[in-house]
Amino acid sequence: MEYNDQLKNRVKRMEGQLRGILKMMEENKDCKDVITQLSAVRSAVDRTIGVIVSSNLVECVQDAEKNGEKTDELIKEAVNLLVKSR
Repeated sequence: MEYNDQLKNRVKRMEGQLRGILKMMEENKDCKDVITQLSAVRSAVDRTIGVIVSSNLVECVQDAEKNGEKTDELIKEAVNLLVKSR
């Protein structure tokens, strides 16, 4: 799978958020604010995982169909990846 710039930018945004959280911790900011930001990063990670798994699944299914292969296992594997990520 090729990771496009949009996907890489998502990860860079999360990286920036994490640096901001670390700065908040170093400045002893209120724990509610830190938790709010950590929750935002967790949501961003979850969404990014979903995008990667779904994009890869589409690509794999299309390739399998071109080659006359079954897609059931590919779909099960994608679902398992999503379940593991939680």
